Amino acid sequence: MKKILISATLILSAFTAFSQQELTPVKIDSLVTVSLPSAYQKTDTLGQQVYSSNSTLGYVVVLRTPNAKDTKPLQKERDLDNVLKENVKNIQGESSYSSAQFVRDTTIGKLKAKTFTLSTDNGQGDIQLRNIVLLYTNAATYIFEYVYPNARKEVVAGEYKRFVNSIKLSPELQRNDQYLSNAKGISPVLITGILVLAVIGLVVFLIIYIQKKRRLTYE
Repeated sequence: MKKILISATLILSAFTAFSQQELTPVKIDSLVTVSLPSAYQKTDTLGQQVYSSNSTLGYVVVLRTPNAKDTKPLQKERDLDNVLKENVKNIQGESSYSSAQFVRDTTIGKLKAKTFTLSTDNGQGDIQLRNIVLLYTNAATYIFEYVYPNARKEVVAGEYKRFVNSIKLSPELQRNDQYLSNAKGISPVLITGILVLAVIGLVVFLIIYIQKKRRLTYE
């Protein structure tokens, strides 16, 4: 019972410390802002900007990677979906014994993003988790990471939510900064419906044709 009380006290102290921790709104560029602990570090390698800092319960990292100058604007939403899926696959491939979990779509402002948890095992049973939000624009790709050990997964929700909710986009960023066309194409459900109707139409036609042919034969 004493150990449980001590653990509860430590958790409460961590939450209290985080609630009092000073966060600073940081401009990643003129379009994207996120709040980080004031003691963050910034590095710039070949144009890729990396912001990192310890938080109370984990570690936060923000990356801004400019897209290649010859990158063509995406045309449709499905092109964006393919790029986001490919980025998730590439992030997973950066570490051995990693798996992307809970992959789902989300929105930030008016833009579509992808969020997931990357679970990485170091081979000795120590599991590290990275909650990741992936945002793509025609100009750059942004990755927001909240990193923590598996042992803390039950207590980090509040801190992670505060970090993610601090991501702010300029009103200048619109849907056409991700892809150009509103056209979504024909959905699989609609295609299936069309095929079913075509088959039904063909069956009805054959029945009518056979019946008519039989009547002509009897006459």
